[in-house]
Amino acid sequence: MGMTSQGTGADHGVQIQRVGDGPKNLVFLHGLMGRGKNFSRFAKEISTECTVLLVDLPNHGASAWTETIDYRETAEQVSAAVEAELGEQPYHLVGHSMGGKVAMTMALTRPELIEKLMVVDIAPVQSWNSGGEFPHLLGSLRSVDLTAVANRGEVDEQLSEPIPHPTVRGFLMQNLRHKDGQFGWQPNLDLLYSSLDTIGGFPEFDSTFDGPVTWVAGGESQYVKEEYRPAMKKLFPQVRKVTVKGAGHWVHSQKPEEFTQLLRHFLD
Repeated sequence: MGMTSQGTGADHGVQIQRVGDGPKNLVFLHGLMGRGKNFSRFAKEISTECTVLLVDLPNHGASAWTETIDYRETAEQVSAAVEAELGEQPYHLVGHSMGGKVAMTMALTRPELIEKLMVVDIAPVQSWNSGGEFPHLLGSLRSVDLTAVANRGEVDEQLSEPIPHPTVRGFLMQNLRHKDGQFGWQPNLDLLYSSLDTIGGFPEFDSTFDGPVTWVAGGESQYVKEEYRPAMKKLFPQVRKVTVKGAGHWVHSQKPEEFTQLLRHFLD
């Protein structure tokens, strides 16, 4: 399976876990309220072919918190952390949801470092309005009074009505931490919640990324629509869209076998 180690990206406030030592470099960027470990399964499966970096985005997982959220700044921070790990070597980059927007920004600002790009279930457009899924999910987490709960089960119970889907609830609950007798959310929840307009948006770019781009859509998801294709094509002329039937927004966790096949194809 190859080796696993904690990386030096921490100097940039970005926690990176390194898996495997294969000849190709592959970097994973998770979505909003996710963490690098969400892609562990895939990293292990391809660790003989690839050196895989599992990144915790700023304000998530074990990475440092920031004062504000801005895609260009985040992309710069993540690029620097990845470069500290890999040197100037180019890499394959996979980003899901918010991580897909960071990945697209990295490809547009540092195209010489990205061999190929995979964007999973997100587009370079405004992704939600105030009534969207993520404002609801993060708002639900903030509504739980963590000073008044005795255990994880009570948090889960309080969230079961606003977030009935057990998989989505479980995904969000992975961020709950117990420290010094007190429960808390590991990500910078207040900043993420107050920055949802920015996170849902995408910066303006005049540049393009001319390398190969695989654009993965969940068949049951609303984040990649046909009307977004012109915006994607303008920035990424070499884009190829693939739809995973039966998958919602979290394509990799809902259809892991299909996602592994897509990854192998992407790496070839």
